[in-house]
Amino acid sequence: MSRSILPEPPEELKQLSLALRDKILLEIAADGLIPFRRFMEMALYEPGLGYYSAGLHKFGASGDFVTAPELGSLFAATLARQLGQVADELGAYDILELGAGTGRLCADLLNNLAKDHQPNRYLILERSADLRSVQQHVIAAQVPNWQDRVKWISQPLTEPWDGVLLANEMIDALAVERFRIGVNGIEQLCVGFKDEQFTWRHRAAPKDLDQAVYSLGLTRQEAYVSEINLRLEDWLKTVSDGLRKGLALFIDYGYPQSEYYLEERRQGTLMCHYRHRAHDNVFFWPGLQDITAFVDFTALAESAERCGLDMAGYTSQSMFLLACGIDKIIGRQIMKDESAALNIRAEARQLTMPDCMGERFQVMALTRQLDLPLTGFTLRDLRHRL
Repeated sequence: MSRSILPEPPEELKQLSLALRDKILLEIAADGLIPFRRFMEMALYEPGLGYYSAGLHKFGASGDFVTAPELGSLFAATLARQLGQVADELGAYDILELGAGTGRLCADLLNNLAKDHQPNRYLILERSADLRSVQQHVIAAQVPNWQDRVKWISQPLTEPWDGVLLANEMIDALAVERFRIGVNGIEQLCVGFKDEQFTWRHRAAPKDLDQAVYSLGLTRQEAYVSEINLRLEDWLKTVSDGLRKGLALFIDYGYPQSEYYLEERRQGTLMCHYRHRAHDNVFFWPGLQDITAFVDFTALAESAERCGLDMAGYTSQSMFLLACGIDKIIGRQIMKDESAALNIRAEARQLTMPDCMGERFQVMALTRQLDLPLTGFTLRDLRHRL
């Protein structure tokens, strides 16, 4: 998509982006380029300047994109069914949410979990001070009686804990390596700066990237470009190490590896979101737009095994929500408020239909010391596709 058809940001936001640009340029100055992974990390998380670190409104109708919890309470009400089943098995337990957005999912879950299914603590691991503030406001307004039991942490738990690790649209925002395969073999795509703008550069792939890409079996596909997350296992180990007994639930857009690296996706899955426009210009005003890459769920499953987690289920979001009884919840919500029927049905369509979130989003369940047939995967379990 051409940069010219994207709306120009106001001047004060341009200045924020230019400040981030200058920081990135300092890193580029040393070698004339930096790996794309580092550019993406800074664009999203540079303190005070990155997309998720600066005080920008990101979620909902007035932001850049809409996540499932922002559509309404239906997603959380259905997810609460799965958490309730785990709560019955664990008894006392905690919930740890990774990157809680506006806090809407936390508030709606706490409002929908039955009293005997509610956690001892609801912990939120959030890197952004701005988002913490938004989340605290939402919790105070929507579940004020939970203010003393919702806790924010800046590092993953290291002490042993039992419960549910929850990550909705989290992994897609982890910085990835970008690579290309050409006549010179496997190359690492990097970022340089020329004529007052960022530009793509390339160099021979370092050993770890070269080996990882080679193992994908893509070396015969010339001019093939894509992404890979070489740090996924380290990240998963860090966030799950303390989980002694319980469930780790990951909900995100992505594919099994056999579908991720198809010929039809030879330009990769990298995507940007800016004012509800999806485009592929990663250099458009850094820090003012989201940058994501689809999740390789096979890589996540393989990482989980090496981290001592068990694969307990993999399916589409639509099948997960249907198995958890979303149809019954819709009926109950409409009975309570018939005037909201149109909005509730529209929300359900966004969550479940194949042309919306239903098939594009996948759900993966990983467990530790929890031998339980999970409700959300009883209609269709796609582990064989991994």
